[in-house]
Amino acid sequence: MKIHQFIFVALALIPSLLKAQTDTTDLFGLLGNSDETNYTTATFKTTRLMNGHSIENQAAGVLDFRINHRFGNLNGGAYEWFGLDQSNVKIGFDYGVLPWLMVGVGHTNVDKTYDGFVKAKLLRQSTGKKRMPITMTYVASSAVTTLKWTNPNRNNYISSRYAYTNQLLIARKFSNATSIQIMPTLVHQNLIDSLKYKNDVFVIGIGGRQKLTQRMSINAEYYYVLPNQIKPIYDNSFSLGFDIETGGHVFQITCTNSRGMTDPQFLTQTVGKWLKGDIRLGFNISRVFTVRERK
Repeated sequence: MKIHQFIFVALALIPSLLKAQTDTTDLFGLLGNSDETNYTTATFKTTRLMNGHSIENQAAGVLDFRINHRFGNLNGGAYEWFGLDQSNVKIGFDYGVLPWLMVGVGHTNVDKTYDGFVKAKLLRQSTGKKRMPITMTYVASSAVTTLKWTNPNRNNYISSRYAYTNQLLIARKFSNATSIQIMPTLVHQNLIDSLKYKNDVFVIGIGGRQKLTQRMSINAEYYYVLPNQIKPIYDNSFSLGFDIETGGHVFQITCTNSRGMTDPQFLTQTVGKWLKGDIRLGFNISRVFTVRERK
């Protein structure tokens, strides 16, 4: 079975899985007193799966300083130090405005891109008096490249540099160790190279987390671009990694075929192929600071 076929099967099975879960007694201690509402916490360790968002938000008043780093391809061989001679970096700041609302900005050297996002939690998984089988979060982001124009003598418009992404993140924590998330996504690019391709690109993502220890988990995410929307040179983004919690911050070790770290870049502009060794080692570091004390 091809991986995109697996995704569609998984999406089809999720509603029945959710119904089965909500119709039975919770075996993982999440139910509690039926007169109270018990909200699920820590579906994922941090606000990102690997490249993309998880359903988690930062707490209100908390600033998250993030450094994402991607090296070159492993198949560069010893001459390129298996990719370590190359470096792509993204620096970002995420802030919890309200318990359900987070905003963020960032910059990456890949195409000298700036981006920003708004992230709102719409539903929250819970048991007891108010039962909700899933957590749902909406993310809206925009990105703009600032490379110098390749042809400065023609009419160039700043609007041509913009791209926008809208996502619904739908996740369930099935146990204290296992969480799964699906991500229907729409990417809009103001300017494309050819009328053969689409300004609006539909993507379906699936990801998950499996805890190994109290402070360590393995994560995965895969984004499938529906056919005939982008150039054939681009591939689907697939990432594997580990989350390691070390007290004040979360350290993520990643293996991915994507060079870019903003939404349009890894969703629609991934050129690497895992089977050809186009795998990039990298890491994400998240360090949080309390800016505003809770009331």
